[in-house]
Amino acid sequence: MTLSRRELAMLFPALATAQSTAPRKARTLPSKAFRYQDLPVRTHGENRSRAVLNGLTDSGLPIELHLTELGPGQQPHPPHKHVHQELLLLQSGLLDATIDGQTTRLTAGSVAYLASNVEHGWRNPGPGRAQYFVLALGRDSG
Repeated sequence: MTLSRRELAMLFPALATAQSTAPRKARTLPSKAFRYQDLPVRTHGENRSRAVLNGLTDSGLPIELHLTELGPGQQPHPPHKHVHQELLLLQSGLLDATIDGQTTRLTAGSVAYLASNVEHGWRNPGPGRAQYFVLALGRDSG
């Protein structure tokens, strides 16, 4: 098959568009140990957060894990919902977790599963700080 210069010139924009819209290969997470003292801290008022990991498993499942410390009376954000699922794992302190309008007092060692598109939120009732992990599974539709 031979192409004229005119036909070839018409192919370049199509190739450029195809390449720019092609999905980029996301990063597969390597095996790694994460030391608490090495995690960078982000402070927002009385609250502190530490990003642990964010990427894809070997099977292509998007996962993100972060650790948050809430001051007494604080919440990370207003109740919300999203497409991805989450696991909330309370390490220390207390949290009042509201899931689909029902509030449950969580104590250290408690876990909450948050299904896709279910409104949820939590607040630290005090008196001390609350420290918890959130593991997000899946991706929100964009």
